[in-house]
Amino acid sequence: MANCASAKKRIRQTARRTDVNRTRLSEIRSAVRKVEEAIQSGDKAAAQTALQNAQPLMARGAQKKILSGNMTSRKLSRLSRRIKVMAA
Repeated sequence: MANCASAKKRIRQTARRTDVNRTRLSEIRSAVRKVEEAIQSGDKAAAQTALQNAQPLMARGAQKKILSGNMTSRKLSRLSRRIKVMAA
């Protein structure tokens, strides 16, 4: 258990950041899931729209170090490639 005031403050800050990060990560996963579902359904327009909604969330997650930058780039690249090869 933390004894000094600064350590207690860090515990409070960490708890707040954890809640924010968990919320952001959940939003990102939901957005990616919507893209995957649109790809599975075969609706190219819906998939493109879902990807456009997911891209800024993922980029922000990478910027805030919630996600790895390379993982974000790889995931976006693979999703956009899957959408690109879909029949129009």
